[in-house]
Amino acid sequence: MILILIPLIAALINLVFKDKMSRVFAVSVSVLQLIYTGFILSGFDKKASGFQNSEFYEWYAQLGLNFSFAIDGISMVLILLTNIGGLLILISSLGNHYPNTARLNSLILLMLAALNGVFLSTNGLLFYVFWELALIPIYFIVGIWGGENRIKITFKFFIYTFLGSLLMLIALIFVYLNTPGAHSFEWSEMIKANLSPGESALVLWSFFIAFAIKMPVFPFHTWQPDTYSVAPSQGTMLLSGIMLKMGVFGMIRWMYPISANACNCNYYVFMVFAIVSIVYAAIIAIMQNDIKRVIAWSSISHVGLIAAGVMTWKAEGVQGGILQMFTHGINIIGLFFIVEVIERRLHTRDLNQMGGLAKNARGFSVVYLIILLGSVAVPLTNGFPGEFLLLSATFKSNTIMGIVAGLTIIFCAVYMLRIYQFSMFGKEKENAVVIGRLTISEYLTLGLVVFFVILIGIFPGLILDISETSVNSLLNPAGGQVIP
Repeated sequence: MILILIPLIAALINLVFKDKMSRVFAVSVSVLQLIYTGFILSGFDKKASGFQNSEFYEWYAQLGLNFSFAIDGISMVLILLTNIGGLLILISSLGNHYPNTARLNSLILLMLAALNGVFLSTNGLLFYVFWELALIPIYFIVGIWGGENRIKITFKFFIYTFLGSLLMLIALIFVYLNTPGAHSFEWSEMIKANLSPGESALVLWSFFIAFAIKMPVFPFHTWQPDTYSVAPSQGTMLLSGIMLKMGVFGMIRWMYPISANACNCNYYVFMVFAIVSIVYAAIIAIMQNDIKRVIAWSSISHVGLIAAGVMTWKAEGVQGGILQMFTHGINIIGLFFIVEVIERRLHTRDLNQMGGLAKNARGFSVVYLIILLGSVAVPLTNGFPGEFLLLSATFKSNTIMGIVAGLTIIFCAVYMLRIYQFSMFGKEKENAVVIGRLTISEYLTLGLVVFFVILIGIFPGLILDISETSVNSLLNPAGGQVIP
């Protein structure tokens, strides 16, 4: 509960500060959040199969709506990502000169509160409330501080996500009405709902469409590239680094255990969507000249692999998906910040107008390369262990799908090394000299990302050990009891 209240209260307090003080206050709150997250992690029992640190506060009991929160290994990883990512995003904003920065920082803090609520909720209706709450700040961040055509693009994004959320709400209510005994939205009761195979399939598809829009995967992806491109950098980092993980988390926490009676054939259809996302988005990424759109499309491709691996519902696939959610979140924040650093100085995102930047920014070129290699999943970087687990699980589930999914290794290397070559090397353009030295906040942001690229690449068990027992409990229906 504290993880939700701290940023929520801070978002209101932050409005009274002027822009410079607002930046300092927001970063300080984010540091406090991360310290408290570390405190929770230090007391977290990695061997426990169920939920821990449970809190329950009765609200509208007649409707089955209560404030019920708890943490297991799966949500612990996402909480860790949210608060590390939130700190990186707020530090990265220190060099910005947006108007009304205090309001922007307040919306970021509100967003972090909602995201923590999504990952902590063990009540279905409360999960939906926080899911919708997360949409409000990002809508205003993109709509107010976004680029050209932001109103039209933001409206499209809102409609997509709202329709998906409506399907999820209908599914939650249907399951609620079929819970045994007194109707309840509590997770522990909803997974016991009396659903026929046909009803389970309808619930499964309703959940899947809602979560697929948020991730997004083909064919529910069309809102993403434009929204990522037009959003201010901090908005793009929130969307890609943390918010899209809500969809994968929703599949793991809610869709799979509730729809257990549905035919497994549905998951093969979902995997086809995910595999198409990998290839389709990668090919389009290769064709882009706007560096921000390259990374936006690459995000769809990477998330497609995460979704495919998770939906094998094998331990290595789910574990790989959880690890890759964490590493993708860190890496994509770093990549979008690199785009911002370049755009701040060159005033362009067009690869054709870049070249020779490495000669004038050697330190920047080094950290850029390390983060890029993490995204490409080079061994000993953080992207490699999760991608290996995901491809292994997909291949074991279906050989053909595994082979096609494996193309991500080639495609990712092509489009990532292409943008590095165009921007850092090649013929030096006139604007290359303005790249200059990085500021302290820029070095701090990129340095922290590099730290995680190397740390998790060498010690992936730091994340895998947190979620292992919870994943085994998820795949074993006997698990999942709440531990006070």
